[in-house]
Amino acid sequence: MEDSIQFYNDQLNKHKVEAKRLFKKLGLMSLLRLSVFVLTVIGIYILFPKWQLALLTAIIGISVFLILLSQYTDIKSQRALHRRLIKINDNEIRIASGDFLGQPEGKEYLHAEHAFSIDIDMFGRGSFFQFINRTTIKEGQDTLVNCLLSNTVKAIESRQEAIKELSTTPEWIQLYSGISQGVTVEHSAHSIITWLKGYKPFLKRFHYCGSIGFSLLSLATLALTIFGLFPIDILVYLIIIGLGITGLYLKHINIIAQQTEKAKDTFRQYALLLEQIEEKVFSSEMLIDQQRKIECDGKKASTIFKQFSKALDALDNRNNLISAIFGNGYLLWDIRQTYHIEKWIMAYSEKVADWFEVVTFFDAYNSLGNFAFNHPEYIYPNISSADLTLDSKGLGHPLLAKDKRITSDVKILKGQFFIVTGANMAGKSTFLRTVALHIVMANAGLPVCAKTSNYAPIKLITSMRTTDSLTDDSSYFFSELTRLKFIVETLSTDSNYFVILDEILKGTNSTDKAIGSRKFVEKLVALKATGIIATHDLSLTEIESELKSVKNYFFDAQIKNDELFFDYRLKEGVCKNMNASFLLKKMNIV
Repeated sequence: MEDSIQFYNDQLNKHKVEAKRLFKKLGLMSLLRLSVFVLTVIGIYILFPKWQLALLTAIIGISVFLILLSQYTDIKSQRALHRRLIKINDNEIRIASGDFLGQPEGKEYLHAEHAFSIDIDMFGRGSFFQFINRTTIKEGQDTLVNCLLSNTVKAIESRQEAIKELSTTPEWIQLYSGISQGVTVEHSAHSIITWLKGYKPFLKRFHYCGSIGFSLLSLATLALTIFGLFPIDILVYLIIIGLGITGLYLKHINIIAQQTEKAKDTFRQYALLLEQIEEKVFSSEMLIDQQRKIECDGKKASTIFKQFSKALDALDNRNNLISAIFGNGYLLWDIRQTYHIEKWIMAYSEKVADWFEVVTFFDAYNSLGNFAFNHPEYIYPNISSADLTLDSKGLGHPLLAKDKRITSDVKILKGQFFIVTGANMAGKSTFLRTVALHIVMANAGLPVCAKTSNYAPIKLITSMRTTDSLTDDSSYFFSELTRLKFIVETLSTDSNYFVILDEILKGTNSTDKAIGSRKFVEKLVALKATGIIATHDLSLTEIESELKSVKNYFFDAQIKNDELFFDYRLKEGVCKNMNASFLLKKMNIV
């Protein structure tokens, strides 16, 4: 962690220096543009009696001014990128200090029907998602969430290799994010893809050839008029004809202009990001496979995207009144640019979805690689196919500060079920979430907060935070029963699940709860389930003597000098010390 903080501080200082240098350069470019403008106006004024020379001066002056403006815009964009990189490094330093609650919480991804999303602090305030997420694109965020929630146990080692490689490229990850943040996208990639695939062109090749011919005619007429061979009136007639031709197709052009306005920023952003992906050299197979997806007949996807982006920008010039009148009057500009856009759509609309997917993949996996870079002390689980499910030394919760984190050694074999007892606040729930996060992180290919870990991939299913629902007219107890039924039905079709339960059947009396809990654990064992249940019901621990696959563990609490003391250590056996009565008295409640 110290190395990563040093990296962020170094990057922060570097980008601050560069942003300051570029700011000074912008001031110089502004002065040069002003000088060119003034000199051009003076030149036109002096040469006005000789209008040909005055026109030539105007053309040269405007050309130089536009070149300087283009350079100014490029430098301004570079400075904006460095300022975004300053914020990125500031943000990383702040999060490293434990202040990450200002990040998106991802509450929209909480779904009660999911196997574990509501139970293990995956989303919401202070959640793992809030801690790890660095995505810059909505679709990238969705991809990251899918990585965490997919519950897939295939190709874990491939994901590990990809994340390991990305974790060695923090500067590239930041550059990717900085570029992505430079464009505000208002319309989703999905909506754009749907539009592209459903688009029907209305222009043919002869429209394009006709626009080229008309443009050449206009330029020739202008040249002949300048040399006095044609009367100036002919330029007026020509512009009227051009506007009339454009007007015949104006309705269709307006429709495509409205649609492309939504896509323009997205394509500009994705073109820049595809370029970053294409130029990077990767070695892990998963990342190389993603690069292969953006190859197209020897052309780079970024180049193809830039072509489309330029065509969209060119059509957008119609919003400028002067460009709209003279461009369409003399060059049939809108017709020609619309033809370019339609030709691009017909050629590449079926491939855009794959290219968008690659961009969102890297947006998501950069968050995973960034997490791995920030935690070099974490280890990648050794993927095993042995009878064990999890054998981990020094397992801790990644959201707890290192100086406050109490770790545990956990070894659970396939088909074993742990019953964990303990006093209030002794650490049972934190332990359950620690084990659950290990499974989720390991399945995603992430390094885990442990010293060592041997892991046989397994899916996760939980019941820890069942709530009642007024809208569904269901009681708490009925909601909990529904959840437990869901777990049993899932295990009946696939036993490769790790079950985590926290104090089940809370909605009934203690005697009924004890009987029901016992029968439910016996049902899970019969289904060959692997997992953990935390409970205050000590009678449940009696199952250990009857079923060899059940093991008892506990978290202890001790009273020392009239104060409650927790060591948060997982121990084998049954907890004998409870603390509810002590706490009621200590807090002057009774």
